[in-house]
Amino acid sequence: MTDFIVDPLVNFCVDVIGAIGYAGIFLLMLVESANVPMPSEATMLFAGFKVSDGDLTLFGIVAAGVLGNVVGSWIGYAIGYWGREELLERHHIFHVSPKQMERVENWFERYGSITVFFTRMLPIVRTFISTPAGAARMPLGRFTVYTALGCIPWVLMLGVIGVEVGDRWEEWRDKLHYFDYVVIAGILGLIVYAIWKRRRGRGEPQGAEMRRGSDDARARVSATTDASEEQPAS
Repeated sequence: MTDFIVDPLVNFCVDVIGAIGYAGIFLLMLVESANVPMPSEATMLFAGFKVSDGDLTLFGIVAAGVLGNVVGSWIGYAIGYWGREELLERHHIFHVSPKQMERVENWFERYGSITVFFTRMLPIVRTFISTPAGAARMPLGRFTVYTALGCIPWVLMLGVIGVEVGDRWEEWRDKLHYFDYVVIAGILGLIVYAIWKRRRGRGEPQGAEMRRGSDDARARVSATTDASEEQPAS
């Protein structure tokens, strides 16, 4: 995001927390976890600053932040769960085939818990992981537990940094944006790898078929030559 977009959001977060305290933290983190790119860094760093100022407590801001993330994640989960038929099966808005969806479901069945847990500690990705989890029909109870467990380290870390740096919290918000670039680079790398692997997978059967055809042709030529050599001279 550019400063043109981020700065008004940051100012909005500051105003909301300044006006309604814990409830504001809860609402902002709920929105951030419901597929809306609200900057949780600004929310929790400023909340930490308010702790250092004596207006709030560290336990209170962490509890409000984690609870907001969990409730917001249910919204994202519901969008994937209940909107799956409309988005994927009926109107094919995202052009996901049944076979691809089956692979996603198998992935979340095998690795869903660890995926949700770790992505909750990553910028950008953490905002959107709930919807594919819902579309893949990951059990809601398991999803909720690992969402909460994954949110605690992220929210606590930002809150503690905010407490320690005090009124320099905006400087740290800018520094944390470099981590966003690392995550974006990683996502792009995974996309490129997936495309390369998919194209390679398509090419291998064709190559194998061509090799088999070449082998069959050589075998026929060899059989013809052997038959010609075995015929008695007239």
